[in-house]
Amino acid sequence: MTAAAPRFPLTAIVGQDDLVTALLLCAVDPGLGGVLVRGERGTAKTTAVRALAALLPAQDVARGCPYGAAPGEACPCEDEHVGVERRDAPMVELPLGATIERVVGALDVRRALQEGQAVFEPGLLAAAHRGVLYADEVNLLPDAAVDVLLDVAASGVNVVERDGHGVRHAARFLLVGTMNPEEGELRPQLLDRFGLGVEVHAPGDAALRTEVVRRRLRFDADPAAFVGEFASGEHDLAGRLLAACDRLPSVRLPDRQLIRITTLCARLGVDGLRADLATTRAALALAALDGAEEVEDAHVEHAATLALTHRLRRDPLAPPPSPQTVKDALADQDDDEPDPDPPSDGPSTEADEPSEDASREDSAPAPASTAPSDSASRPSAADGPSDAEPDPSALAPVVELRRRKGGGAAGRRARAKGVGVAVGARHGTDDVAILPTLLAARREPVQPHHLRSHQREGRQGVLLVLCVDASGSMGARKRMALVKGTILALLGDAYQRRDRVALVTFRGASAQLPLPPTGAVDHAAAALRTLPTGGRTPLASGLTLAAEVVRRERLREPDRAAVVVLVSDGRANAGGDPIDVAARLRKQDIQLVVVDGEQGPVRLGGARRIAAAADGTTIDLDPRADGSALATRLRALAA
Repeated sequence: MTAAAPRFPLTAIVGQDDLVTALLLCAVDPGLGGVLVRGERGTAKTTAVRALAALLPAQDVARGCPYGAAPGEACPCEDEHVGVERRDAPMVELPLGATIERVVGALDVRRALQEGQAVFEPGLLAAAHRGVLYADEVNLLPDAAVDVLLDVAASGVNVVERDGHGVRHAARFLLVGTMNPEEGELRPQLLDRFGLGVEVHAPGDAALRTEVVRRRLRFDADPAAFVGEFASGEHDLAGRLLAACDRLPSVRLPDRQLIRITTLCARLGVDGLRADLATTRAALALAALDGAEEVEDAHVEHAATLALTHRLRRDPLAPPPSPQTVKDALADQDDDEPDPDPPSDGPSTEADEPSEDASREDSAPAPASTAPSDSASRPSAADGPSDAEPDPSALAPVVELRRRKGGGAAGRRARAKGVGVAVGARHGTDDVAILPTLLAARREPVQPHHLRSHQREGRQGVLLVLCVDASGSMGARKRMALVKGTILALLGDAYQRRDRVALVTFRGASAQLPLPPTGAVDHAAAALRTLPTGGRTPLASGLTLAAEVVRRERLREPDRAAVVVLVSDGRANAGGDPIDVAARLRKQDIQLVVVDGEQGPVRLGGARRIAAAADGTTIDLDPRADGSALATRLRALAA
């Protein structure tokens, strides 16, 4: 067997202490639920995950077991085990296009059709048992796949019911998901299910950056020699990791520390109790890793920043929260706490005996009155519409898309073929549908021409190009404030439906692209809020640039539907003829929605003519209407 290529040592990674700590904590306690690593490109995310896998101890497995079962561990193929073999801890990388069946396992189609045997073929979850499952770009996976990963990571058991065949097997692994926020965010309910979250950035200090580059160059020049330099540190860290795993069950959690954790979660207004549990388990794992006998103040502070920061974000259009928010809230909480009596040596075992800790818990601050300003002051979806930002959910019907063929990116806006649930069958050899194939064979041996594939239909995200008129005419009469409020509401809807968003603006003599296509709607919101206005109206240039953005994006994702939302009064006075450009949008299968900002007693109707040329839709921008009235009109338009 070919020897594995040397991996960059975990102890050689510079400037990413929180990332390394979070990975080690989940190795000490896999029940934490995994780590979500957010960061820009080139910040050692993948390198750190692979380095951790290399650090895990080798393990005994039942020989030939596809489930990676330990000797004596129950598995679906336990009667076939003969002997024991030694292997390195597995690291399984989840392909971006992996189907649910590939992840959880499914019937072996070849044996089912050719041999008539219902044999279960284990998936990637079985391959990752007792190792690391690495999901790169986890935010681009279908929500259903992420749900499955998080469910199994939390329970340690994979239960599969497919085609009348049921299988249950152990699947305990360290789940690591990485993502680039520029490609879009995970939904809050999925963020909450990751036990720990880490934001990584390239070091800002020049000396640190120099050392990172120096070490990488040395590793690339001679991997074996570089790994040898850090062999002693890797050995010590591996021993520390094993000792922490053994020590974890005996680490004590004083009542005072538990109450600090639960009070902090209440103070921050975190939804549910997963945050409390994750912070507690992380604090215990930190204490075990440090060799401490009980959880101390520093453990709680560090654990809270890792377990709570990614759970604080409620408004997708706002900047991501900072770990400093958690630290400040805990510091304020400790300042408000009266001097306690000396803490007990461990948790109370008398459930019916009142304690002083209980009285402190009763006096803990209420979430509504003490939540930090950066999260509590932002309106949430439950707060209802406001004048500044219309209700995002009410704006959803404005973009009712034509159906497109092919498998576009998963989402919740446009109907699409090739993704989603099976609604029929067709000739094909990919994604084989067993029952239709057997019916086509009519009890004869299955031949290639009998094969049928699932015909799927579901929903997909779209490319939403916001084409905003920032000329002087739109900046007058406070129209731009209403435009920004309307566009921000559309961005909130785009976040919920997992659309990709681009921002095109035009003013003066040309059009600009402040934001190329991205799934990070908060970037679009930030660009919109700082949008300058004034100058002439090169409307044709704006539409031309929007069409070019769609053309380039379709080179990468040809099946994704595209919508251009033009916000303008239609009064072009620079550049070419926007009617001609709008007609070309229709030929390119680009849907146009025009938000008509023309006001006053004399209206030229330019925006409506542009929409008509593209066979698009027009919506009036009425400055007298508040957000709820605008949302009602949009609902009626799409009904």
